[in-house]
Amino acid sequence: MIDDQTIAKNCFCYKTRAASRTITRLYDDALKPTGLKANQFSMLVAINIQAPISISNLAESLCMERTTLTRNLKPLEKEGLVTLSSGVGRTRYANLTHHGKETLDTARPLWQQAQENIQTSLAGQDMTTLSRLLDQINQLNFNP
Repeated sequence: MIDDQTIAKNCFCYKTRAASRTITRLYDDALKPTGLKANQFSMLVAINIQAPISISNLAESLCMERTTLTRNLKPLEKEGLVTLSSGVGRTRYANLTHHGKETLDTARPLWQQAQENIQTSLAGQDMTTLSRLLDQINQLNFNP
């Protein structure tokens, strides 16, 4: 029988969730002057790259449930950063507003500073391999 100490020390889920919370706090702190949280910044970037994009495709690209994404887009829409429009059938599309693009422009250098701070803190580590491994993890699909 495996003990809890061994699980805590070796569990990929435990370690990645803890690392994710730490990294998210670092980006949240850096982005604070814009009023954005790290997850909101990521949503704006994803929308800007793919706009106009359906909510379903956006959720897939962000590895999120569609209902969770819709709930997280509401504050961005309320702040005038994103517009949500109806398409054919029940399809809805997300797009950045002019204010959303300006906010993203303001946030990018703050994001870059946070990114550089993390890279500096991990000096000597192979960041390219880490990034590639994270991409591979995001592509995993354990559903039958």
